[in-house]
Amino acid sequence: MRMHNADENCGIAQAAMVLGDWWNVLVLREVARGHVRFDALAAEIGLSRKVLTERLGRLAALGVLHRSLYQRRPVRYEYLLTDAGSALLPLLVAMQDWGDRWVLGDGSVTATATEDGAEHARVHALTGTRLPDGLDLPGPQGAQLPVVSPDSAATVLFTYPGTGVDWGEPPIPGTAGCTLENRLFRDAWPDFRRAGVDVRGISTQLPHEQTEFARVEEVPYPLLSDAHHHLAAALRLPTFRGAGRLRHKRLILVVDAERTVRHALFPVVDIPHAVTESLTLAARVQGESGAGRA
Repeated sequence: MRMHNADENCGIAQAAMVLGDWWNVLVLREVARGHVRFDALAAEIGLSRKVLTERLGRLAALGVLHRSLYQRRPVRYEYLLTDAGSALLPLLVAMQDWGDRWVLGDGSVTATATEDGAEHARVHALTGTRLPDGLDLPGPQGAQLPVVSPDSAATVLFTYPGTGVDWGEPPIPGTAGCTLENRLFRDAWPDFRRAGVDVRGISTQLPHEQTEFARVEEVPYPLLSDAHHHLAAALRLPTFRGAGRLRHKRLILVVDAERTVRHALFPVVDIPHAVTESLTLAARVQGESGAGRA
């Protein structure tokens, strides 16, 4: 791509060198989703092998991807995000948020969704898909924790916009109730544990904000921070911009020990019912796992 001399010191122009190509954006989207091998990328994107090879080489040369050898005979590589590539994830999520709102939606800001919209279809299409390996997020005190519990046959992941946030006037539909949701999961925690189910609460708030909330509210399960949008990019989760930050819309996923999404609840409108339903669904997954080992 030819660049005008006046653009040499422009960060937008330099970023466009990476993201200004349609296929580059889709390659990065799929790598973020855990499709890191050549054949998987080709299948997901529908790109010719020749063009995909060229794009992967270009992204590696730009320092966004790096090749990692996973097989010697024949030689095969995985394409993984570098630090520079990971730093592009918030931009990809922002692009998705813009597309959901202005292209696929009516332009309004909302923390929920309609049942006939693209976000609803995308979340429910997660059922049967597997979360990428090594997907960890900062938890209490900033320590990295796995999104899926390694000690339970089923994990309930619930995302929420944020606690203790002034959403302004008029309030954004779907934002109210984050504290209530956490309290309901807290109160039901003994039932989840008796069922052999773990729980993870996830928002884009910073670890220290979540740690303080968990302390005050005596939250017994981990609250994980997706402030860098690793989970949102990996699962293409619906977001909205509120109070100066991209926020998760409220949803619940039930994930089994193999990291496969078994159930998706979205949109979450009736919070008490959703908490109860997630326990029922997760206990069923746990029971099926126990029966399979018997």
